[in-house]
Amino acid sequence: MGSKNEVVFEDFFPAMVEKLGADGFMKELSNGFRLLVDGEKGVITFESFKKKSALLGLKEMSDEEAKCMLREGDLNGDGALNEMEFCTLMLGLSPELMNDSQKLLVEAIVHF
Repeated sequence: MGSKNEVVFEDFFPAMVEKLGADGFMKELSNGFRLLVDGEKGVITFESFKKKSALLGLKEMSDEEAKCMLREGDLNGDGALNEMEFCTLMLGLSPELMNDSQKLLVEAIVHF
């Protein structure tokens, strides 16, 4: 067991993919995006992320942690996350999915 202040991460994405299939899982990621998006701008901004992240149980996330997460996912450098950037970030947070995708890529290259 971890300490009281330790964050424990349990990766449920592989089980979700298995249960929902790839298309269903991607729809769930899209739903997550819509939950956090700034309705006027159509992207996840720092403000919309901080305001709406409490819905995801991230109440204790500091401003710096939130900014870091947005920077990590911000592929085009505009300071916000569009849906593709959000989905890419979320997939990257799953060690098992990343390992599986790497294995599939290696298999594809070997069999090419």
